[in-house]
Amino acid sequence: MTGFDPFGRQVFRENEFRESRSDDSLDVIDPATEEPVGEIAVCGPAEVESVVDRAVRAQAEWERTDPTTRADALHGVADAIEAADHEADAKLMTREHGKPYPEAEGEIANVGPVFRYYAELARDDQGSIPGTTQPESFQFHRYFPYGVSVHVVPSNFPVLLTAWTVAASLAAGNAAIVKPSERTPLSTLRFMRHFSELPAGLVSCVTGDGGTAQALIRSDDTDAIAFTGGVETGRKVNAAAAEGIKPSVIEAGGNDPMIVSEHAPMEVAIAGSATAAFHLSGQVCTSSERFFVHEAVHDEFVDGLVEMAAGLRVGNGLEESEIGPLVDERARDEVDRQVRSAVEAGATVAHGGRVPPDRDVGWFYEPTVLTDVTPEMDVMKAETFGPVAPVCSVSSFEEALELANDTDFGLGASVFTTDLEEAMRSYETLEAGMVWVNNPMIDNDAIPFGGWKHSGIGRELGREGLNAFRRTKMGVIDWNPSLQEWWYPYPDDWFYSSGGERF
Repeated sequence: MTGFDPFGRQVFRENEFRESRSDDSLDVIDPATEEPVGEIAVCGPAEVESVVDRAVRAQAEWERTDPTTRADALHGVADAIEAADHEADAKLMTREHGKPYPEAEGEIANVGPVFRYYAELARDDQGSIPGTTQPESFQFHRYFPYGVSVHVVPSNFPVLLTAWTVAASLAAGNAAIVKPSERTPLSTLRFMRHFSELPAGLVSCVTGDGGTAQALIRSDDTDAIAFTGGVETGRKVNAAAAEGIKPSVIEAGGNDPMIVSEHAPMEVAIAGSATAAFHLSGQVCTSSERFFVHEAVHDEFVDGLVEMAAGLRVGNGLEESEIGPLVDERARDEVDRQVRSAVEAGATVAHGGRVPPDRDVGWFYEPTVLTDVTPEMDVMKAETFGPVAPVCSVSSFEEALELANDTDFGLGASVFTTDLEEAMRSYETLEAGMVWVNNPMIDNDAIPFGGWKHSGIGRELGREGLNAFRRTKMGVIDWNPSLQEWWYPYPDDWFYSSGGERF
């Protein structure tokens, strides 16, 4: 197989890295140094269709492969991932995204188990055999793949989120075409080498911009869509999929609340909240972005959170740091705008709230704690994709629940409490696809991941993640054929008559 070259303007097709046919390119920039780390091609419609055509042919063979063989193949992908030395992968991910090196390593370490989970589900075709509606009739349903799935991947977890949907799609019997984020495409593209032992054309990766993604989604020969990203882009993806009547899984971000009860385990709540707010510099769709803290513990919580934030090291992800740069300058400027807007509206900066004075190169922002925040502020209404923890004091747990639900988003929600009633009421009341009590942002390959409201439709992970990439087919087999009483022609006494007279 041709080797991966970050400056090679490559795509992954036919199980090889090949130079793209496109003349258009984009630079990939290290957000810590502002230096280029690679160059990608912007693949156009003709190249996209060529890749799609090969995927269609590969999928036809893959669908006919028995589930046990498909499961073995996916275990083989997991074997390849787990046997590889990922130092270069993690370093590349840090350089193009900015995340601290340990977080890049941790992301890659979670990929193999995803393929193993879906390898086992691939053998579990499930279906159902309900009670029959007629005697001597076998009535059932089974699952079948859609065909070719398109995977539009975000910048924050360029390998793990690729794996979440690609593993499920392959297990269901589909071919998969990946379109990585133009901000972090190299990690995704390099990861493709682990699919090289699968049938040629079954998994492909084409680089580019929104136009490339739209070409994939609108192709007559693609059949299902998986997207993770912002709400506005999610709407465009969903609209394009709807035009082709294609099913789509849309994970469109969130504005997750964190409730800190007066019964919170305070040491745990402070450390957990710092991680929930600042992990990956706040660039996680399930980051806690709105804090509702009971007035009885507000000051203690804020003091502890400020102390945690002050101890976090800001710097290049290849150095000893917990807080890397934002993924690009536009992202950093939007975070700064939201903080400034909050201060102008009356919020107080308890810590941070600025570009680090010693970081005049790179798109860094200090971990920030805001107090005196009110729910109407933009920093509480909009998704804040950065290291900001705006804290709003509340007088009761009921007020916190009400304010937490006052949003168009509904991805996740977190609570710290040792009160069982509050924990259970949180799960029942919070309008989100996921609720965490005393352990924010945890996911599980076997539990569906996704949001309510504007945070998306469909689910990744779990059996629901598998079902997103397969469709049902009903079957009825009468094993003792017989004439049915409702078949034509109808008996005369079935027809309507008025006053005993025929009409």
